[in-house]
Formats: sequence, C-alpha cells, structure tokens
Amino acid sequence: MTEIKDKSVETFLGELASKQATPGGGSAAAVMGAQAAALVSMVCNLTLGKPKYAAVEADMQALLAESEALRVTLIGMIKADVDVFDKLMACYGLPKASDEEKAQRSAQIQWVLREATEVPLACAKACAKAVELSRVAAEKGNLGVISDAGVAVMAAYAGLKSAALNVHINAASLKDREFAEAKLAELQAIMQNADTEAEAIYQIVQGKL
Repeated sequence: MTEIKDKSVETFLGELASKQATPGGGSAAAVMGAQAAALVSMVCNLTLGKPKYAAVEADMQALLAESEALRVTLIGMIKADVDVFDKLMACYGLPKASDEEKAQRSAQIQWVLREATEVPLACAKACAKAVELSRVAAEKGNLGVISDAGVAVMAAYAGLKSAALNVHINAASLKDREFAEAKLAELQAIMQNADTEAEAIYQIVQGKL
C-alpha cells in the first residue's frame, strides 16, 4: 500500500473526504505542521545567499536545518496517526462473547488508547516547534517572501490546535486517569501562550507587508 506521504494532494484529500476512517484529523494536523515547516524552509532558502541578508546568513542556515528536520518528523506523524487509529479499530473488533474475552478486549483497547494519546501529543509538540521557528523566519527572513512566514505560523497553529483535540478525545476514554491527566498537563504546557504567540508572529509579518 502506498504511504500517504507518497500520494498526490488530490488523492490524499479524496481519502480524507471519504467514508473511510483514515486518514482523518490527526493526519491532517500533521500535514498542517509539515506545511508550516516547509514554508519556514522556503523563507530560509530565499534568504540565504542574498547580500542584503548577509547579516542573518548563519541564523538562516541554522533555521533551515531545524525546519527540515522538523518537516521530516511531521511527515512521519501522518502515517503514525493512521497506524494507531487502525490498531485501535482492530481492538474494538476483538471478540467479546465471554467475560474473559471482554476483559482482554478492554485491556487491549486501553493499552492502544495510551498510544493514541501519545501520537497527537507528539504532533502538538512538533507543531508548537514550528510556531517557534516561524518567528525567526518572520523576524529575519527575506521581505519578498515574508507573507510565507505568516502562512507558516498559521498552519503551525492550526496543526497544534487540531492535534490537541485528538489528545483530548483519546485521553477522555482512558481509565488510567493518572496517565491521562499527566498527558493533558503536558499538552497544556505545550499550548501555553500559543494563542498570543501565533497572533504576535502574524502581526510581525503583517507589519512588514
């Protein structure tokens, strides 16, 4: 089977719109984050080597290395979301005729739900990093493509908020409330000031147009 990352945008969107359960919002969140990272890279690539921006050459080189590594990470998360959801659906399909089967099925569901909480949490963290990187692009990037830094932060922010929804929905189904609350606390820390930071970066970009 062809991985999502190797399919055309049209094919991916068609699958996203279909009746099948995957890909879904989690994969879409990862795509948003990957787009953000790619746009940061674009700003870097169109800033590097320009005499006008020689003073930020080293900063842009470092930023490009970070954004490209992050893009690879987020691309991997597109499939990770599909894989964990498929595992969860397989667990729900386990037999439940006897009490023993019901107990085993419940235990399996709960175990996979932990992973289904961790995967979007990792995506949220990566998207938050993309927001952070977009600030550098907005502050130091080539003014000719500064609007792309703005699109980057908006894509990253959308990915962050979207991934957060998947953390919440899966954490809500966990019986291990200590684990669930710990993951929600991690999410809260990741999202702290995200609203104001995304808007601040957007305003930096808008102020340069």
